Formats: sequence, structure tokens, C-alpha cells
Amino acid sequence: MAKIISNEKLDDDIYIMKVEGKFEGEMGQFYMLRAWNEYPVLSRPISIHDIDDNSISFLYRVVGEGTEMLSNLKENDDIELQGPNGNGYPEVEGNVALIGGGMGIAPLFLAAKSLKKMKNVKNIDIYLGFSQKAILTEKFKKYADNLVINVGGIIIDELDAEKYDYILTCGPEIMMKKMVQKSKDTQAKVYVSMEKRMACGVGACLVCTCKTSKGNKKTCKDGPVFLGEDVFYE
Repeated sequence: MAKIISNEKLDDDIYIMKVEGKFEGEMGQFYMLRAWNEYPVLSRPISIHDIDDNSISFLYRVVGEGTEMLSNLKENDDIELQGPNGNGYPEVEGNVALIGGGMGIAPLFLAAKSLKKMKNVKNIDIYLGFSQKAILTEKFKKYADNLVINVGGIIIDELDAEKYDYILTCGPEIMMKKMVQKSKDTQAKVYVSMEKRMACGVGACLVCTCKTSKGNKKTCKDGPVFLGEDVFYE
């Protein structure tokens, strides 16, 4: 059990929660969050937005009963965290692009911070797409060699895949699929973070099965990050 430091409302249904404690986690991994005893039955999987020496942060959108309950938490309230879970983004090198669509920006902040520490990463360009209102852009700007913001359009249209060795994405499946297709004839390796309904978060229940070119995989354990061409292969 941990204590809430803050739970700030950023937009109509978007919150950023900061929890006190020393936590582990790599870019692209997630925790199972729970702040209730019996109902809802399941904890909620939320990707790690940021980690420092004394806290962990989660960026989330209210989409149902569980996240609605999370949004009502206040400073010093208790919350249960289980994790870190899953396989996140790999270590990369060269020129790297991060592409986030909507709430897909959530895991990319920790990714940007982590990439800045990697010796073999030359350049980090960050592309953030929003349907209505841009958020947290100043935070991302600190870790970007180039920051591109698109509101109301298609963020991948802003990107030339030929420029990159690696492209790390998170967002709507249609966006990630188009990014994989766009980079097909380039040197860029595209990694996608898949979102599926999860129950256990540790690969036991098979609720989050993801179809890949290498057979069915568990999003919570084998993913949530996969090589794009393995997921979008048809």
C-alpha cells in the first residue's frame, strides 16, 4: 500500500497521479492500480509515466468505473500498486523517434528520459498528436532534440521514417499500424505498445491475448511492447 502525493486534473477527463515511494520500472512497463476492496473486481493496468527517487507517476484518462474511482483519490489516500509488469521498449541506438497519439503519450515521457541516458542514442525527436488539446508539451520539450505537436490532424504525417533507426510508438492501433506500413521499406525498426483488456496483469488469465505473426502472445507478459511488424503483419 502506498500514499497519494497528488492527483491533478489536466483536462476534462485526464489526470496525472503521483504516488510516494521507491518503485522500479522500465520505459513501456505498467503497474496494476487498485484503490478499492471488492468492487470493481479487477485492478486497472496503467503505464508508467515517470519515476524518480521517491515517487512514481501515472497519466490516465477516466473511461469507466475503475478510473473514475482513481480520479477521486486525494493527497494521502491509500492506493495499491502491483508491478512493474510486462516487457517495455528495448534499448536502442542512433536516431530515435517517439510517437504518441492521445493517451499514448503516457509511457513516452519515461521513454524520453531513459533515452537521454543511453550513450548510443544520437538524436531524439518526439511527435505528439492530440484530437483537441495538447497537454504536457513543456515536459516533453526538455528531453527532445525536436518536438512536433499536432492537434486535430494525423501526427505520423509529420514524420519521415527514413531519418530514424528506431521508432517507438503508443496510441490508437490504426496510427501504429500506419506507422509500421510507412516504415516498411526503410531501415527503421518500429516498436508498438498494445492496449488490451487485462485481468491479472501477469500472464495467467489469457484475457489480453494478442495475435502476432509468431502465434498468440500475452499482452501483459510478452508485451505490451512488440516489434511492429510482428503485430501488424497482414
